Amino acid sequence: MVRDGYYYGFGLLVVAALVHVLTGGWGWVWIPVLLAVFFLWFFRDPRRAIPDGPGLIVSPGDGKVTEIARIETPDGPRQRISIFLSVFDVHVNRTPIAGTLRQVRYQKGKYLNAMNPASAEQNEQNVVVVDGEGVEVVFKQIAGLLARRIVFNYKAGDRLERGQRVGLIKFGSRVDVMLPAAAKVLVAKGDRVKGGASVLAQFSLEGTKKPPMEASLEVLV
Repeated sequence: MVRDGYYYGFGLLVVAALVHVLTGGWGWVWIPVLLAVFFLWFFRDPRRAIPDGPGLIVSPGDGKVTEIARIETPDGPRQRISIFLSVFDVHVNRTPIAGTLRQVRYQKGKYLNAMNPASAEQNEQNVVVVDGEGVEVVFKQIAGLLARRIVFNYKAGDRLERGQRVGLIKFGSRVDVMLPAAAKVLVAKGDRVKGGASVLAQFSLEGTKKPPMEASLEVLV
């Protein structure tokens, strides 16, 4: 479980105890108790089996694929996969590839509904650039209508492993992944994916012989 879950959950259990003492009954105690249970569940952090194979790009978060599009960037064409995280999804984020963290850039912005395509550019977000295996992958942690805090725990220059936990977005939100234009996308709009465990795409590497379906699984992390 993410540490925040203990803060919210046990804090509300203390509130429930105080309500019981002050009112001398159980009538209103169920409200903070239910909220405590929700927060303990919301901040869950399940272990995941990370796919092990050349050129694999895994999902940075749990949720539903809402868009797959080719976009133009200052560095040339890219593919973008957008994933919507509802309040019921795990909100821990993981890095899509192994490599060096080249850039972390926080951008203030609006809190549009994360399903709105405009949220990709206008909402509060954290832009992360990872360079590894000869390619550069960018992913964004994007705040949504309910999300009010983005957490990222690493800095430029750090080494990251594929599927490694890197942060979270509190409550409903969205993550976008910008892939090389030549990467082979392996998911479709409407698919549900899991952070660190679901393969979104694969890019070709010289000498690659193992297709995605034959990739073995690493230990749970």
